[in-house]
Amino acid sequence: MAAHQEKKLAEERKHQNMQNGTKVSQGQWGRAWEVDWFSLASILFLLMFAPLIVYYFIMSCAQYQCSLTDPLLDLLTGNKHLSDIWNRTPMLTYRAAGIYSLWVTFQVVLYMCIPDFCHKFLPGYVGGVQEGAVTPAGVVNKYEINGLQAWIITHVLWFANASFLHFFSPTIIFDNWIPLLWCANILGYAVSTFAMIKGYFFPTNAKDCKFTGNFFYDYMMGIEFNPRIGKWFDFKLFFNGRPGIVAWTLINLSFAAKQQELYGEVTNSMILVNVLQGIYVLDFFWNEAWYLKTIDICHDHFGWYLGWGDCVWLPYLYTLQGLYLVYHPVQLCTAHAMGVLMLGLLGYYIFRVTNHQKDLFRRTNGNCRIWGKRPEHIECSYTSVDGTKYYSKLMTSGFWGWARHFNYTGDLMGSLAYCLACGFQHILPYFYIIYMTILLTHRCIRDEHRCSSKYGKDWKRYTAAVPYRLLPGIF
Repeated sequence: MAAHQEKKLAEERKHQNMQNGTKVSQGQWGRAWEVDWFSLASILFLLMFAPLIVYYFIMSCAQYQCSLTDPLLDLLTGNKHLSDIWNRTPMLTYRAAGIYSLWVTFQVVLYMCIPDFCHKFLPGYVGGVQEGAVTPAGVVNKYEINGLQAWIITHVLWFANASFLHFFSPTIIFDNWIPLLWCANILGYAVSTFAMIKGYFFPTNAKDCKFTGNFFYDYMMGIEFNPRIGKWFDFKLFFNGRPGIVAWTLINLSFAAKQQELYGEVTNSMILVNVLQGIYVLDFFWNEAWYLKTIDICHDHFGWYLGWGDCVWLPYLYTLQGLYLVYHPVQLCTAHAMGVLMLGLLGYYIFRVTNHQKDLFRRTNGNCRIWGKRPEHIECSYTSVDGTKYYSKLMTSGFWGWARHFNYTGDLMGSLAYCLACGFQHILPYFYIIYMTILLTHRCIRDEHRCSSKYGKDWKRYTAAVPYRLLPGIF
């Protein structure tokens, strides 16, 4: 009865919106409908050069001790030719293909076949079947949240093998690092291509598809909003959360094992990288249900940007600090190590508390206390693709009163800590903070452009109340 009444009210609101001449903008959510020249140029640049960037970084470590300039100098001076560098690069092997196939299959099994049990005994953890945000077409998808469980099972088996079973060496990932790169690329391109074909010929929900008419843009940014196979296998959640992020901590552990094998010890810098990045990964899985309401799930379509990016870019470039420390072990002085630890923990605290404040505000509809008082907010409204008008609130209290994306500020502090753990001899480990600064700044602008289209004049009221994006008083 209640569901029937809600549906009736939604139809009445939709009818009223149409009677009042409300224009439904299909471009207010998700990615763009039209492609400008700058977007197209950016897309083409990434499609052509992002795989080369990954290869260049990994090759530089394997052949040039992580120097980013020596390969270019060799090529420019004629000491080496591209063929020389390529011929020294390990190729795809049957061993790597078997390892990678087993890894992805194992993560699919954990994702699809083992319902979450962690939420039954971990206080405060939200797992099991959860609902995502409403899509532009008005659909609410359900998800099986079991990422923390998958991470725990995977790492228990990893440590059991390293300590007792000895089926394979803990250095197996490092020892097959470049052959595994080719496997990751094959999967990334395969799933991106399949997602595009699926969007054209058998989409999960045709109303949540977007076609710009530009092949490269549609391939890069995706056509389908939530491509699925069957009821539960969601491409976006699986590839965002597995296998790349589950592998992140395993990759770092393999790097630490290689450092132990080569030098007889694991340096405090490697321990810091493992601990700080491990906290970030665990936070992701502990809050996987919250992740359903973030920009990746709520707005991004599934294309090469997510498919290839999650398979290749994330596991290979987010772990550069650990890889660098295998080639250049760094033992930090106590003051340096403590400073890195404090910066990383403070960044995590800001990141987590800021997100918690927003989540608490949403869950209670503003009926809560932030920093000891009722939160201030802006009342706003927006219209979905089906013409239904929705109402929302944008918080202007707590950390969200300091800056519109203060959670990103904490994220950047943590990212900087990972890099500082590697010392100052090479720029390669600092790629991460440079990349994250560009990524999160672009995400701020992209998100605010979307919010401006979505909320209209209400968004202007919000930005007037919270004038800074990332750094209070600066930007």
